[in-house]
Amino acid sequence: MEAIEQQPKTLVEMVAQIEEWLEAQDRSGNADQFAGILRTVVKLSHDNAGRGDLKILNRAMQELRHAFRIFAPYRQQRKVSIFGSTRVAENDPYYDLARSLAQGLTQAGFMVITGAGPGIMQAGHEGASREMSFGVNIRLPSVQLANRFIRDDPKLMNFHFFFTRKLMFVKEADAVVIFPGGFGTQDELFESITLVQTGKSQLLPIILMDLPDATYWSRWQEFLRDDLVQRGYISEDELNLVKFISSAEAAVKEITGFYRNYHSYRFVKQDLVIRLNQPPSPALIDRLNREFADIISDGEMRLTEPLPEEAEEPETLHLHRLLVRFNREDFARLRQLIDAINAAE
Repeated sequence: MEAIEQQPKTLVEMVAQIEEWLEAQDRSGNADQFAGILRTVVKLSHDNAGRGDLKILNRAMQELRHAFRIFAPYRQQRKVSIFGSTRVAENDPYYDLARSLAQGLTQAGFMVITGAGPGIMQAGHEGASREMSFGVNIRLPSVQLANRFIRDDPKLMNFHFFFTRKLMFVKEADAVVIFPGGFGTQDELFESITLVQTGKSQLLPIILMDLPDATYWSRWQEFLRDDLVQRGYISEDELNLVKFISSAEAAVKEITGFYRNYHSYRFVKQDLVIRLNQPPSPALIDRLNREFADIISDGEMRLTEPLPEEAEEPETLHLHRLLVRFNREDFARLRQLIDAINAAE
């Protein structure tokens, strides 16, 4: 790093030398991102940031870098995040339900991400097996040791910050399943719904699991209808962002069904590109244009080839594509559109 060690006179010169050095060293195509990170670090040294702020940033980057490295080899494998109470005993029916769910998910080809503590988290690891599990543990003042099913596994991560931990839960998940629990469980639930509702994360199944005759989620649903929908705080359609399910088999079917044809989507400038495993028929495209005209801001939905901006994702270039000028507001309706695609023969 001789260029950087020349001690340029100004910040502008230093940034320029960093970018020049990265362009010469990096062959991954990500030199612009590395340069952006280093520019931020250089600017911090001129911002008079407090030591406490720098410690937060340093630790958060270390945690995220470590987590990215662990998840990287499994990037192409779909995963399900499971949340729920740590205070569920091993002989509790909820424990059995969570264990059965995790086992069914792995049989369907999904890996499981959950916290590494006891209760629902332990049930998830037991059902999924160590090989198919990730442990995303949080360090608390009262020590929370990893459960025996994930302890000492290379895929066990320990986080100091809740926000970095939650980021990995959501970033890596292709579905979220939430069992009854306390404040932490509710926090994770509302985080997942909010990110999907606002388009800050990909649409994905959010499943609320309960025993057949239990009332935890039914009473929560009543609260949503009586105090949120009725007051206009959320729309009726937004209730469809979550599904209420009471059997492991039905939950697995809901998740696998979501990826029956739908694969993923991404925004390219003003357009939404919906990627599919199988090509949609002309009749289906016509029907989607009629039934979902309310969320199309301009033109009509149509087939497209991969856009030039998608070249950075070569693993998706073989997929079929629908191009739509989506209004970027009604993500609950977009979820219904994806359901309609998956339901088509």
